[in-house]
Order: sequence, then structure tokens, then C-alpha cells
Amino acid sequence: MKKQLGVAVVGLAVAGVSLLATSPASSHGYTDQPMSRQKLCANGTVTGCGAIQYEPQSVEGLKGFPGAGPADGSICSAGHTNFAALDAAKTPGGGAWPTTKLTGGQGYTFRWQFTAMHSTTDFKYFITKNGWDDSKPLTRAALDSQPFMTVPYGGARPPATLSQQGTIPTQKTGHHVILAVWTVADTANAFYSCADVSF
Repeated sequence: MKKQLGVAVVGLAVAGVSLLATSPASSHGYTDQPMSRQKLCANGTVTGCGAIQYEPQSVEGLKGFPGAGPADGSICSAGHTNFAALDAAKTPGGGAWPTTKLTGGQGYTFRWQFTAMHSTTDFKYFITKNGWDDSKPLTRAALDSQPFMTVPYGGARPPATLSQQGTIPTQKTGHHVILAVWTVADTANAFYSCADVSF
């Protein structure tokens, strides 16, 4: 009887740890196509990024962008001061952020990686305007006012890796930033992922 009780207690303890690991407080997701700033920090392509290198999936802020969400100048970090390296116009080493090369009008596979798959409202993709000032942190005024792609998700939970087909906007030249926003359905938050691209 004691042995069975001990096994039951161990089983409950393991279940408790599993529940804690998948609670809403756990980590979440980021884009790696195009390669996001947080992933560049996490994989060592960009160094000196600070805390974000250990948790690229944790760029979480209030949802409702662009009407709500992170303040201008802290969009790429979702307002987290410990992830402020993501907002800087240059890498921590002072160089340009590496870019993914794109061609306007081409089909493209956008990809998210998740560590916690939350019930999802949608995914939105914004891009900077032609002529935006890439020497400053990202602001709403620097972005086209409407997303170039919105993928409704109807409250479903995404798989660990999610690919979405879209079309790259035309008439873009030079350096731009694509801001991907994953809106969670059952919390007040969304996840933000900035990727530098070049045309």
C-alpha cells in the first residue's frame, strides 16, 4: 500500500511539473523565416544581445497592434527593457542587422517556431514604408498602416512549427523590417518578431 501511495505521489509531482511547464507563464514563439532579430541573437549570428539570446520566444506584449501594444521605439522588444537590443537600429556590436534577401511580388513561406502553442486569433505581418529611417528604432509611423498579410486562426492552437504562404509586397527597395505579430486568443497578449530584409 505504501509503495502504491509513493508511486501516486511521484506521478502527481511529475504531472504538476508538466502543468507548470505548459502554463501561460511559459515561453512561446518567434519567426525564423524571415530570420528574426531574436533568433539571430539566439543562434549566435549576432552577439552581445543580453537576455534575449536565451529566450527568443519570450517577446510578449499587449495585443491590439497597431492601436495598442508596445510603445513606439520598443516594438521589436515588445516593451521589455531586458530585450532592448532588439529595438536598436544597429546590432550590439555596432553593425547592421543581417538581412534576408527578398524579391517584391514573390511567394514566400513565413515560418514560426513555438515552445508553447496558445489558442490563436491571428497572425499579422507589417512592413516598413519606402523611405523609412532605419537609423532609428521602429515606430508605427515607419510601418505601412495596414498589414500586408493577415492569417486568421479561429482560436486553434498552432503546431510546434507553423509555415504560412504569402506574397512579398511589391515596390519595396533597400532595407526594410517585417514585423510579425502573433495574437493570442485567450490572454491579453501577443508576440512580436522583427526581421530585417533587403530587396
